[in-house]
Amino acid sequence: MTFPAMPASVMQFFTASQSGDVDAWADAFAADGVFHDPVGRPPIVGRAAIRAFIASVVPGFQPFLGLTPHEAHTVGDQVAVAWRGAAVSKDGEPVNWSGINVYELDDAGLIKEARAYFNSAIFQAQLTR
Repeated sequence: MTFPAMPASVMQFFTASQSGDVDAWADAFAADGVFHDPVGRPPIVGRAAIRAFIASVVPGFQPFLGLTPHEAHTVGDQVAVAWRGAAVSKDGEPVNWSGINVYELDDAGLIKEARAYFNSAIFQAQLTR
């Protein structure tokens, strides 16, 4: 599959999610990065906290297949990406969701802030079937 053109750190965000590489996923963020996952919940602040959050989510699936970007739009240091997520629950049930993430990059090209827009109720409902 050909992925949309994206800045390196945003591409790293997606490829690390697909390989389940918690460290590489978190390393796409600046040290003081902020992650709203999803928007509306309290933000996760700092790369260490982001790494801990990701590390708490990935093992809950067998496997976590990651997020696949389908469309990206970059304007200056802002990037909006439409994506689809897939995983398999520990009970063997498929979990599918989709959304749009908006990224703001810092001067080094790392993710300064990421805002994930998706319906968490649909995501959670698939885990409680």
